[in-house]
Amino acid sequence: MKLFTDTAWVFMRYLRGLLRSPFVLIITVVQPMLWMILFGHVFSSIGSIPGFAASSYIDYLGPGIVMMSTMMAGAYSGMGVLSDYKDGVLDRMLISPISRLALLLGSLLQDALTLSFQAALMIGVAAILGASFSGGLLGIVQLILIAVLLGLAMGALSISLGLIVRNESSLTAAVSFATMPLLFLSGLFMPLQLVPHWVEVIARFNPLNWAVEAGREVLGAQPDWSLVLQHGSYLVLLFAASCLLVVGAFRHYQRLI
Repeated sequence: MKLFTDTAWVFMRYLRGLLRSPFVLIITVVQPMLWMILFGHVFSSIGSIPGFAASSYIDYLGPGIVMMSTMMAGAYSGMGVLSDYKDGVLDRMLISPISRLALLLGSLLQDALTLSFQAALMIGVAAILGASFSGGLLGIVQLILIAVLLGLAMGALSISLGLIVRNESSLTAAVSFATMPLLFLSGLFMPLQLVPHWVEVIARFNPLNWAVEAGREVLGAQPDWSLVLQHGSYLVLLFAASCLLVVGAFRHYQRLI
């Protein structure tokens, strides 16, 4: 019961903080939305290429932008921890009787709620732009789950890095440095069959590409469930490893206070 109440308290605290200062959330929503609108129109003719992987470019781009949105949001999750560190709140929570597991669970639950909202919003924008969802409602739900899993994995990595560097400028620079290659070394904007071979090889190890390919499959009329299971398993393993890194980062930080 204590774990539940502590988790609920941490969840509500982070949620209130997000609502009081929603700037980061707005940026991580607006940027992917603009990319979807601009790329969807500028490269719309790509969908007519013989053998293209989707019936239209917006059908192809939509799931990728959903994943991009949650990845970007998760990548900046560490900013919340740094804000708590700067204000001294983190130190007070760590020496309080609050469960250490609740600190992680509460943060992850708040991130999951925010990421679900962002994914649903991006899906709505894609639908307005003309995207079709052959997988129906079930496919959309599965797409959101995959997007949330990717965002949580990125969020845990961001929190770990934030606890290590303990500097907002350093974290922002690291996130910017890491996310751009992830975006363009994947099949987000273009089928991997149409890019240089070396990009295709790197994309096989890109978590964003795992999520994008799995997301496109679940929205299809006849999904390749073996691919969905394979890439979903990779994301679960990444999330588990990221959580272990968070635990280690918290322990390292506690030894310093």
